[in-house]
Amino acid sequence: MESLPLERIDVASVGAERVKMGSGRPLLYLHDGGGIEFGAAFIERLSQNYEVHALSHPGFGGSDLPSHYDSVDDLAFFYLDYIEQEGLEDVVLVGAQFGGWIAAEIATMGSDRISQVVLIDAYGIKVGSRDKQDVADIFYLLPEVIAEMGWHSPRPGTKAPTIEGARRIARNRESHSLYGWSPLLHNPKLVHRLHRITAPTLVLWGESDRLAPVDYGRAYAERIPAARFELIKEAGALPHVEQTEATARAIETFVAPVTA
Repeated sequence: MESLPLERIDVASVGAERVKMGSGRPLLYLHDGGGIEFGAAFIERLSQNYEVHALSHPGFGGSDLPSHYDSVDDLAFFYLDYIEQEGLEDVVLVGAQFGGWIAAEIATMGSDRISQVVLIDAYGIKVGSRDKQDVADIFYLLPEVIAEMGWHSPRPGTKAPTIEGARRIARNRESHSLYGWSPLLHNPKLVHRLHRITAPTLVLWGESDRLAPVDYGRAYAERIPAARFELIKEAGALPHVEQTEATARAIETFVAPVTA
């Protein structure tokens, strides 16, 4: 977290931590279940060309968790409040994995402040039969199994977290479970609302993702009228982490025609 300049703000009376960096067109980044720190390099890379807004979701990191928050729907309205509070227009909305689910929910609500949407290995929908598990149960699997299924290449060894870092990790996991435990990482109604997304949408997917397989990603894109699907090579469930540059370039290429 040392590389990200965090600040405290209030969003509709909810205390939250935020990173705001760069200049240009506003880009709102919604982080994955690992927390805002997991995407630090990605945020910094995007800030080269955009004014990046990235908050820890309520309940994650150092952001407050209101007592009435218990669904991704709550998070979607939190971010709509943020967009309106900050007066953002022509927003590029980018969500990774769990954050992609939030982004999809927001996009179905039809805000005219959002011009383009990018979903990266997003959770959130049910496409298979009731007896079929579309995505891996990350709340049940052992960490080493999640790593094997979620990464293209083995991660290098990491240092043991500080006490504060361990606290953040535990809080992120607890809140991720709160929002995504049941039903498992989806809103049963979202798949039936994706047709409401009118903003041009790019669905990026790690070619080696086995937590939410490529076919799931293609099914996601097929249900969004103005979507296109693109694979990120040599990446698993977190292409913005494993292939930061390739993912950022894919977003820039997608956004450029509208920006020009």
